[in-house]
Amino acid sequence: MAYSDLSSPAQVLSREITLTRNALAAIGNGFSRLMYAMVENSSMNARVKKVRYLESKTDAELASLKIKREDIVHTVFADLYYL
Repeated sequence: MAYSDLSSPAQVLSREITLTRNALAAIGNGFSRLMYAMVENSSMNARVKKVRYLESKTDAELASLKIKREDIVHTVFADLYYL
């Protein structure tokens, strides 16, 4: 005896549309998370470069910028972390 689906064609189509929509939403969410991670990574990379740039300056140059050497990281990341 063969198995037969007794659902109406409309119910089958509705299930297929729902499955397709869910699959596409999952793929879209994955791409969204990937793009968010890439933006965060590039933002952090720019901040690390700024820290290294400021660390390469002399104490006199940092004083002209009103930054103490021990406050470089705090200055660069001040908008992210309240230290």
